[in-house]
Amino acid sequence: MKKVKFWLIGFLFLSMFSAFAQKKPTIMILPSDNWCNQRYFMTSFSNQGSTVKVPNYQQAFMEDTELPQVISKVGGVLTELGYSLKDAEQEIKSIAMKTAEDNVTSSKTSGAMLDETPLDVLKRRVKSDIIIQIWWNLNRDGKGHSASFTLEAFDAYTNKRIATSTGTTKTSKEIIPVLLEQAVKENIKPFDEQMSRWYAEQEKNGREIALTVRCWDNWENDLETEYDGNELTDCIQDWLAEHTVNSAFNLTDGTETFAQFEQVHIPLLDKRGRAIDARAFATELRKFLQKPPYNITSKVMMRGLGEAIIVLGEK
Repeated sequence: MKKVKFWLIGFLFLSMFSAFAQKKPTIMILPSDNWCNQRYFMTSFSNQGSTVKVPNYQQAFMEDTELPQVISKVGGVLTELGYSLKDAEQEIKSIAMKTAEDNVTSSKTSGAMLDETPLDVLKRRVKSDIIIQIWWNLNRDGKGHSASFTLEAFDAYTNKRIATSTGTTKTSKEIIPVLLEQAVKENIKPFDEQMSRWYAEQEKNGREIALTVRCWDNWENDLETEYDGNELTDCIQDWLAEHTVNSAFNLTDGTETFAQFEQVHIPLLDKRGRAIDARAFATELRKFLQKPPYNITSKVMMRGLGEAIIVLGEK
């Protein structure tokens, strides 16, 4: 009887360990910029004074009949591998694609502005670890048709490419979504391995974000103001050294009113087991600066999912 109990305990332990080891990141699948541009699913957007073209995902999902099927098929392949799929189409339906004026955050006092692209808004609303972009094109010949495709995975926080897969399907009379599903299955192993290595690296060394500290022009102090004999920039760096993974961050630029921190590695989870993003991390720094001896009121703003801006002096 004792042996049976011991065997059951051991089996449960191994099962739990296996489930933990097979943990996969969350993903969101979208059509690539090139695919959207080829099919004229683009819109103009004002980004800090410059006009740029960005994909109009809402129009693409509404007007292209293949897109939802392709994403469903590809998503099904990745879900079978253990990935948690965020449904971009359903979320896009609940988000009215905003113009530049709608995507502006401003200071309550001075009116300082911050722009976000529609993709930034989507990533912030549908938080995922990885954005997968898919492109495909139909090739016709006398025996039927084939499809060329490219899958690219990007870190949702830094926009860095972390995995890619490309190829051409076999000639067939199947519809495009089925063709692509088969092709993805044939090529998914190295793609999966690349994403798994990236996620394991994130768990070990932390998630990378960017953090900017600025000052409102009407604030009486600046980053060179001393607190207990140390300049404010040094105090912020001490806090970052304590709260980043392995004290990993770089001060890449700075003046008396500006400090740019890049490659800031934050934990994936807080002490309560909740996911941490750039906003949550920056909010902790804001709360720290609000306490004595600093007593600094500040505002946290976001640029995308992986960049936070703290502006000192007022809300």
